[in-house]
Amino acid sequence: MIKVFIDGKAGTTGLRIYERLGKRDDVAVVSLSESLRKDVAARKEAINGADVVFLCLPDDAAREAVTLVENPNVVVIDASTAHRTQAGWAYGFPELSPAHRAKIASSKRIANPGCYASGFISLVYPLIAHGIAERDYPFTCHAVSGYSGAGNKGIAQYEAADRDKSFDTPRLYALGIEHKHLPEMTAVCSLTRQPVFNPYVCDYYNGMTVNVPLFTDLLKRKVCAEELEELYRAHYAGSRFISVEREPSGFVSANTLNGTNELRILVNGNADRLLLTARFDNLGKGASGAAIQNMNIALGLDEGVSL
Repeated sequence: MIKVFIDGKAGTTGLRIYERLGKRDDVAVVSLSESLRKDVAARKEAINGADVVFLCLPDDAAREAVTLVENPNVVVIDASTAHRTQAGWAYGFPELSPAHRAKIASSKRIANPGCYASGFISLVYPLIAHGIAERDYPFTCHAVSGYSGAGNKGIAQYEAADRDKSFDTPRLYALGIEHKHLPEMTAVCSLTRQPVFNPYVCDYYNGMTVNVPLFTDLLKRKVCAEELEELYRAHYAGSRFISVEREPSGFVSANTLNGTNELRILVNGNADRLLLTARFDNLGKGASGAAIQNMNIALGLDEGVSL
């Protein structure tokens, strides 16, 4: 029996992990009472008594939780931003390369990717790896997410009966062109120039699209949409959860993959300008689904168990 402790189970990611693991007969989830949920001694005991610990905490709390680990056999999967670019931690996106998958499989410290970052990296990493774009290409990223990505406080604001009318519309944020996902987006793709990132939170619960437009004449090697589709199919060949699709309706909705761990890539545009899109569930491949996939790989299990 695999013993799992979710530190921060009350948040959206923690709850989704708990729900997914609750359907398995090979996992026992260790829970603390409400009175002990923030007790350091109780958490330390639960952490060191587990086989796998999911950290669904703010960054500083996640860093503090790692200092409580004394058992060298505990696999720690951190869903926060705290360790995504830190040396010694595996970046939990196994589909990016065989090296990423191997590091996850052998690591006791795994940083779960950010939701927006997962979309951007799924699109841009292959462009750099296959010599389509230079590392200093001026990437722009536009993205929309359901309000569950805003955490419990944001969810409460959106679901309040007396909310402000501004919540009825898509809301652009990170107006200073700074965002907590930018460091991993830049580092994992080996970019020398940070992207311009424009995220929107919208009035629906979950699901997201991440979009990267390209000028073909600025690429290292000019390509058309069909060539890029083939590149993504080859790069993600054999992947269970990432695939290339086309949208015949002419509209790309953000919520069609809700409840899954799937991420689908779309390539649209013309000879001069291309639009790359990643569509997925911000609570699935963008959070809890990816975390459980990483757990399965780290434990040597079928990566798709409970996904």
